[in-house]
Amino acid sequence: MKTIGLIGGMSWESSAVYYDLVNKKVREILGGFHSCKNIMITVDFAEIEKLQHLDEWEALDKLMVASAKQLEAAGADIVVLCTNTMHLCVPAILDNISIPFLHIAEACGQEISKRKIKKVALLGTKFTMEKDFYKTYISENFGIEVIIPNHEERLDIHRIIYHELVQGQIKNESREIYKKIIGNLEQRGAEGVILGCTEIPLLISESDVNIPTFDTTTIHAEKAVEWALN
Repeated sequence: MKTIGLIGGMSWESSAVYYDLVNKKVREILGGFHSCKNIMITVDFAEIEKLQHLDEWEALDKLMVASAKQLEAAGADIVVLCTNTMHLCVPAILDNISIPFLHIAEACGQEISKRKIKKVALLGTKFTMEKDFYKTYISENFGIEVIIPNHEERLDIHRIIYHELVQGQIKNESREIYKKIIGNLEQRGAEGVILGCTEIPLLISESDVNIPTFDTTTIHAEKAVEWALN
């Protein structure tokens, strides 16, 4: 078994889910007393959140590169960034490490392709929904059209992530807002929806909506285990 390197803390609530998932998946596959060999570096999300909203992506690149290099120096065999939004920093990370990196959009795109879906909605932070790094990766590498909510819906999604989900607050009224938005996206032709923020699966599951959901946290964690064991 290879060692998975996890960059966490964005937020720690979803990072805890990653840790739980990778260990459960290894035990499910190998049985007995097996658990996942992993190393996690966690950052202070207050610093990250401030820089995100100041649009200071060069500073964020440096923080993510430092974490990735720490993992490599500590003996990790692969880097897994436990957040969707911070994949904006992937080019900088790849330029500074010599071990593999598992891109969350790659893992997610593989799962969408298996379902033969050609048009998918993307929910996430405003950075994930509005910048091209995620949508372009899915469309260019998998030939899948990606649509996003309208402006007002994006504001609601982003607000709920930062004011509630990253604080561990799960509210039924927010779940209803997300369900309505996903319903609107379904009417626009979405055949599935990417839960493109690692906190969103804390609020929404496939049983809440009519179309397939792609839980990026679970998909990413399980792909990492698959890599580590193969």
